[in-house]
Amino acid sequence: MSEHYLGFWNLENLFAPEGFLGRPAWIERRVGRDLEGWTEALFAQKISQLSQIITQMNGGEGPDILGVCEVENQFVLDKLVVKVRETLADRDYRVIHAESELDKRGIDTAFIYDAGRYQVVPEFVFSHFVLRRTGTRDILQATFKTQAGNDLIIMSNHWPSRSGGAEKSAGFRATAGETVGYWHERIREVLGPRAALIVMGDLNDDPWDPSVTFNANATRERGDVERAQSARLYNLSWGYLKTEAIDHRGERRQLDGTLYFSGNGNVFDQILVARPLLDGAGPFHLLEETAGIVAVPEMVSHRVSEGPRRFGLPRGDAAENVDPEGYSDHFPVSVILREDS
Repeated sequence: MSEHYLGFWNLENLFAPEGFLGRPAWIERRVGRDLEGWTEALFAQKISQLSQIITQMNGGEGPDILGVCEVENQFVLDKLVVKVRETLADRDYRVIHAESELDKRGIDTAFIYDAGRYQVVPEFVFSHFVLRRTGTRDILQATFKTQAGNDLIIMSNHWPSRSGGAEKSAGFRATAGETVGYWHERIREVLGPRAALIVMGDLNDDPWDPSVTFNANATRERGDVERAQSARLYNLSWGYLKTEAIDHRGERRQLDGTLYFSGNGNVFDQILVARPLLDGAGPFHLLEETAGIVAVPEMVSHRVSEGPRRFGLPRGDAAENVDPEGYSDHFPVSVILREDS
């Protein structure tokens, strides 16, 4: 019997430094002004801050698989992995990344995983296009084969933002949810109903929004999914709507979401699982009580109207817009799976 610690984290604008030679011209045109003052030193500090949180996950052993989003390219992910391995030298972390040329800022979804624990066959890595009027991030899907020989399929998501207003942009997230639902059905058709699927990501909607409940077909009712004969998902994020945490000053506070906007918490960072991880038939068994927000104290703001301590981007004034002691504007989320040997 073995356990798998799985997480997801929106890394908040993890761009390479200003003037990065590998940056395509179209991305430079769209984000170049925001990166003025994003020096090598600030980039290195951002990498160091992210690494501090990742290395504390899983009781200080680091995640086995970490889905991420808001990353510019393979370069920034490789730099992050190198930094993480300075602390977790026994981890053979690798990166799965597919470059998307559609998102207006050139940010992507990806995975960081321990190659010592999983085999990933490139032929079973897919970047699913999300059709919409303006470009958005693709959904990255990968199959991780465990040492016991079982396949775990995971999708890393970053659905369209609420730019322009939640209602006006809702259709775009509905399309992303439909894309998840469609590929869940295709996975079941090709691999059968026992395919073990996890959908994780920053959905830019709450668990009760239609894009999640209707389009992605995700529910808070575990029993409904355990009995389902169709492509339904169980949404673990209902369990961490309220989270007790210790802030960076050592004081206890309650978190109302994985990120905060205008003083209010939202639960945009979610983990959805299919029936084979719930119904007890194996080989994977979800430890539901382990699902939740990774609220490392250093990252928790003492301000009631804030959740995580964000790092930010200079946007021309690093002294005003960057907090070098910050991390990201999202908390990570995680869950543990148990696997029969």
